Amino acid sequence: MTRTRSLATGLLSLSTAAALVLGSAGGATAAPAASEDKKDPSVASIAVEGLGAADYWTADKMKSAIPGDVLAGKALERGNRSNAATVEKGKPAATKGSGKGEPQTVSHVGKIFFTMGDYNYVCSGNAVQSINRSTVATAGHCAVGGPGQEAKNFAFVPAYDNGATPYGTWTARNLYTPIEWRANGNISFDTAFAVMNPDETGRFLTDVVGGSKVAFNQPRGLFYTSYGYPADKQFNGLTLQNCEGTATPDTTNKFNTQGIPCNMNGGASGGPWFIGSGANGVQNSINSYGYSGSKVMYGPYWGLEIEATYNLAQIS
Repeated sequence: MTRTRSLATGLLSLSTAAALVLGSAGGATAAPAASEDKKDPSVASIAVEGLGAADYWTADKMKSAIPGDVLAGKALERGNRSNAATVEKGKPAATKGSGKGEPQTVSHVGKIFFTMGDYNYVCSGNAVQSINRSTVATAGHCAVGGPGQEAKNFAFVPAYDNGATPYGTWTARNLYTPIEWRANGNISFDTAFAVMNPDETGRFLTDVVGGSKVAFNQPRGLFYTSYGYPADKQFNGLTLQNCEGTATPDTTNKFNTQGIPCNMNGGASGGPWFIGSGANGVQNSINSYGYSGSKVMYGPYWGLEIEATYNLAQIS
């Protein structure tokens, strides 16, 4: 989550407006499929080579991975040049907010690791309820950084804590993003859903760590709790942190996004926003971006396009 030069630093908040909610952490209720043939013109699907990804991510590589928010600016330059020009420039900065500041763990929230080009990156993510019991929500810029810049070695480490990986390292087989993000870098659609492989014993992800309900098309201005692994300034990226607050619109740029007060920064990109207090609520957005010197983190509104992306991911 880079704050200045890329629009993607900080976190986002969420929103909603007619709702599709899947089952709670014990089992999912079926949601309508995106289409009978598993295709949707508004959704981009990216196959991931998962072989060897778990072995690739040694403890040292995990600790040295670069916060993935630096990639968002590249995509923004492709599709939001006119709006991006109004973003404040300068040194990335942490924001102050209502973060509780106490390290914690949540079994279904974890760190995302991936490679783009010659560099290793880190984001945050959350396992969500789905038909395939294998879906993780994160930021679009943690899956696609630009043309020809799809993530490789994509892995999810739930409940990562100070180098500990209590539930192992889960590798991805497919990534899904809205076409508006994949093709245009439109920050309003900065969301991705990763479909993970079963573990070595054949177990599915949410059967092991649980998963959150998801909702789309909800009212704006709700109260949210955000989670992630910030790694800049007062944070080291080794522990899970959270913030909470009431969502307000982005008045700097008309991105259809919302923000809440938050002190998290780079590394927390892709972390979940839950409606209400705590990690047991319904997920309704992800950590996306912030502005230099701002005290607000922003996230995309989960509307019809992101709902279609989720629906396609969950049946793959």
